[in-house]
Amino acid sequence: MIKSFKTIPFFCVLFFGITNCSKNIYRKNIQPDKIVSLKNNFKNNFYVGAAINENQIFEKEIGSNSIIKKEFNTISPENSLKWMFIHPKPNTFNFNVADKYVDFGIKNKMHIVGHTLVWHAQLADFMNKVTERSVMMNHMQNHIKKVVTRYKGKINTWDVVNEALNEDGTLRESIFLKILGNTYVEDAFKLAEKADPNANLAYNDYNLCKPKKREGALRLVRQLKQNGAKVNEVGIQAHWQLNSPSIKNIEESIIAFSKLGVKVMFTELDISVLPNPWELVGAEVNQNFEKFEGDEKMNPYTTSLPETVKNKLAKRYQDIFKLFLKHEDKISRVTFWGVTDKDSWLNDWPIKGRRNYPLLFDRKNQPKKAYHSILDLKSVSK
Repeated sequence: MIKSFKTIPFFCVLFFGITNCSKNIYRKNIQPDKIVSLKNNFKNNFYVGAAINENQIFEKEIGSNSIIKKEFNTISPENSLKWMFIHPKPNTFNFNVADKYVDFGIKNKMHIVGHTLVWHAQLADFMNKVTERSVMMNHMQNHIKKVVTRYKGKINTWDVVNEALNEDGTLRESIFLKILGNTYVEDAFKLAEKADPNANLAYNDYNLCKPKKREGALRLVRQLKQNGAKVNEVGIQAHWQLNSPSIKNIEESIIAFSKLGVKVMFTELDISVLPNPWELVGAEVNQNFEKFEGDEKMNPYTTSLPETVKNKLAKRYQDIFKLFLKHEDKISRVTFWGVTDKDSWLNDWPIKGRRNYPLLFDRKNQPKKAYHSILDLKSVSK
């Protein structure tokens, strides 16, 4: 709001005139919710956020931290809440970074996501050595109770179980399934609900736009709910490419999960512009493609991205967000996996040492064509 005449400095009136000075004052005091940004553009549709790394949690990166605060109203921790970091030994918990992460979210009035409680990857070494069911169950109970209770009322949404399914929709042969049996997913959700009854609880996985895996996830969520487990949301990891999955397949997944009475989240959105090995299976982190390291064909854009590809990326993002807006009533959150291109895990996965350009902000913290293509869909009045 423009300040009253009495607060306008006399020299402004004398040298610049009341009108010009008033404009300057108005610009300095522009209301935060009128600033053009992703969070403001979609504030009435769904949360828009990013996964943040440890340097960003500790606010060591001025450029990317400015983007986070301006553009996003929800955050996810890239690694800080994963088991190997927060619970490295049976009775040892390291909450230092996780506490800072939660504090960052609270300070900036963000929807805070806990990622993730039960996952076969990035698991503490001691868990992979367990052979007895009672011991494994005790560790899982201890982990969920300790972590969720600590952040009760602070972390809004938990990815309770992550990537529990094979590509054919069956349960993955993880250490949890091997030792605890096929009820471990249900047990995890019930333990999380007990630790914080008010938190949103989600199942999260990749390739959920592929029919077989989607059907497996639908069966899993349906069974969980029938058995009394609380499931509020399903997270579709959106590690996608320029041409796949199709908009049709994405839409089919949104509708299918919504019919189960859960909200849909797109939890790890990035779009690779690079060629990938034909045998690549989704976002399975344990895949190894060392044979392609140094292959120029697999790393074609070492200095910059051609305009033609920039345009394709912008069009792809615009088409995706157009779909999200079409189904905004079914979607609770869209989270990018990283803030800028330099932060992206896709620079080193599935082939190390590559240069990828999958996000909305470039390596100099500047918005890309893709960013503007999304804002063009739904602009905020200035």
